[in-house]
Amino acid sequence: VQLQASGGGLVQAGGSLRLSCAASGLTFSSHGMGWFRQAPEREREFVASIDWSGGISYYADSVTGRFTISRDNAKNTVYLQMDNLKPEDTAVYSCAAARTGSWYISETNYDYWGQGTQVTVSS
Repeated sequence: VQLQASGGGLVQAGGSLRLSCAASGLTFSSHGMGWFRQAPEREREFVASIDWSGGISYYADSVTGRFTISRDNAKNTVYLQMDNLKPEDTAVYSCAAARTGSWYISETNYDYWGQGTQVTVSS
């Protein structure tokens, strides 16, 4: 199983980025997907998750209203649209595939992880 995240970069506060995570080696449409992030010297934290169909999603309070998770099962890809970015959003963002088709907050429910993509938001 491979999860390849891309789309990170440097952006000014208030700007936008769209992350993508391409999955291979698994039946993508059978897995809920999640995005997590880890800032320097901080624990990895949940950002957003989506169920297998794309019909149910959940967000951390810190990104609600600014980030949108979506998926395209035909392309085996999950996305994270990030708008109105803030300096505190700076982190390495990783995607993960859940052990079932549901959405989850806890890392323990995710079996597969990608390598991450750096997002840096300047003030």
